[in-house]
Amino acid sequence: MAIQIIDYGTSEYEKMVSLRYQVLRKSLNLEFKENELEKDKDDILIGCFESDKIMGCCILTKVNNDTMRLRQMAVNSGLQGKGVGRAILIFAESIASDFGYKKMIMHARVNALGFYKKLGYTTFGNEFTEVTLPHFMMEKKLKR
Repeated sequence: MAIQIIDYGTSEYEKMVSLRYQVLRKSLNLEFKENELEKDKDDILIGCFESDKIMGCCILTKVNNDTMRLRQMAVNSGLQGKGVGRAILIFAESIASDFGYKKMIMHARVNALGFYKKLGYTTFGNEFTEVTLPHFMMEKKLKR
């Protein structure tokens, strides 16, 4: 299992978009819009691969000089619960910390709160709806 930063527009990126669609959008009957994917080119794209098969991914988006936002965290459904998501998140936190960010935030689906809480994230604010599902804001101070 290799976790790495991937480049926008590459074959690895196309695999990432496909995984994000399968895990996060397909069951909601939502497609990615071109302008949504275009925003990815300014972000840090992270993929986890076994040989050339994508196992999981996430995106880091700069919020401000202190805060990074985790987006589009997805793990192949057959691999959920096997440590892939945890490894990706730890890698993402390390990258954000290395770049000098002090805090990670995210919009977490309610069904994923337990996963993020186990890794030190806390909820704040009120529940809200995004992509037709209930979410909470979550945050964690990053270690340097």
